[in-house]
Amino acid sequence: MNGTDANLPIRTPDTPPAELFSDPKAAVQRLCELYEKAASFLIERFRDSLEGNPPAERYRAFYPEITITTQSFAKIDSRLSFGHVAKPGVYSTTVTRPDLFQYYLEQQIQLLVDNHGVSVEIGVSTTPMPMHFAVANATDLTVPQDGAMDFTLRDVFDVPDLATTNDDIVNGTLKEMADFPAPLAPFTAQRIDYSLARLSHYTATAAEHFQNHVLFTNYQFYVEEFEAYARQMLADPDSGYTAFVSTGNHVLTEADGVIPTTEKTPQMPTYHLKRKHGSGITLVNIGVGPSNAKTATDHIAVLRPHAWLMVGHCAGLRNSQSLGDFVLAHAYLREDHVLDDDLPVWVPIPALAEIQIALEKSVAEITQFEGFDLKRIMRTGTVATIDNRNWELRDQSGPVQRLSQSRAIALDMESATIAANGFRFRVPYGTLLCVSDKPLHGELKLPGMASDFYKTQVSRHLLIGIRAMEHLREMPLERLHSRKLRSFAETAFL
Repeated sequence: MNGTDANLPIRTPDTPPAELFSDPKAAVQRLCELYEKAASFLIERFRDSLEGNPPAERYRAFYPEITITTQSFAKIDSRLSFGHVAKPGVYSTTVTRPDLFQYYLEQQIQLLVDNHGVSVEIGVSTTPMPMHFAVANATDLTVPQDGAMDFTLRDVFDVPDLATTNDDIVNGTLKEMADFPAPLAPFTAQRIDYSLARLSHYTATAAEHFQNHVLFTNYQFYVEEFEAYARQMLADPDSGYTAFVSTGNHVLTEADGVIPTTEKTPQMPTYHLKRKHGSGITLVNIGVGPSNAKTATDHIAVLRPHAWLMVGHCAGLRNSQSLGDFVLAHAYLREDHVLDDDLPVWVPIPALAEIQIALEKSVAEITQFEGFDLKRIMRTGTVATIDNRNWELRDQSGPVQRLSQSRAIALDMESATIAANGFRFRVPYGTLLCVSDKPLHGELKLPGMASDFYKTQVSRHLLIGIRAMEHLREMPLERLHSRKLRSFAETAFL
């Protein structure tokens, strides 16, 4: 019979009772043990089911959970914008892949213990772990399509639940209930697992390779320059960089190593120049358009990067600009529309001083222009992001008027989306674009012009982005993750 009895008895793995921890390393170790036991249980039961053993039980395992309870109104160190809860109460978060987030979890737990003087409780949650996400840890297993097995999958195993994968917490729309703990972290375990799976699909690299500093670009030329830079760093034993990872998870540790050609190019080719504790740089070629920009940032956000920057091409809107000039965005005109339901257009997206200074300093270092002379090759102003690449082919009066009224100096299709999602997800963001055409003044992006432009500008543009990330890497977290990105009711975890 194709199907199973939906009323099968439920079997779960044996787990230890919840326990209090004041040592972050011990707490994360317990999280790893609980997660591994739950995932292994589901993997083994699923493997048995595929080998022809008819399921006689329903198999269920649960994510581990971190809980903190505080009853004191005592004021904590208010210099930090994170690492503490807003008021007395019970706070919790489900956890996935604690091995991947070990350094992050230890850091956040240590802050809670120090700021509130209480231990954290580590135990098993009441949120089932979907079998699909558990199986993602087993490289030899895949989930067959519905109907291809001799049993009904969701009768025997839990499957992903959209009710626990949404963005209510970060969107500020979560309705807290009096008898339930308040959120401790910006994302639930299922939301993170969903994005980890999507990242692997879109980028063709594993989540563990992503670094804390992410560059987004919209052209393949930057990838080629990034690989060349990575090889230079691997040849320098004092650079601190340890490996270069390309699509397909090919790891290069020697400067002259060979990177195999992948069979298929992923939608968003991604490359990682790695350092200790994830302090290296990841480059993502998101391609063209706000939809891609939102997709990439929606999923990378769960890794809690320390900063992301857009280094791409734009249309210059001022006659005084020249091809190859840089544009440092200090405001955004959002006509991308992809985030309107999550972040209303009336929400301001402020420029972040720490990012702006790092970018301007890097432009000066690479171009050798300083002070007032920097205006020869860089302008600071509003960047407009639009969702119609061929806006020039329609009646231009409306768009041109809005561009003029906003004082925009550049137009692209990704920057405002990346900045807005950075604001939404509390990830520090910035934009440095390079003028590749001037449509309002008859300088269109034609093949010959583009070829010459790419040869002269891509290399130093990318180097500026890398240098800015290196400056940000040296900055204390408490300065980079400032209150500008956080509301009056925030999760304790970054």
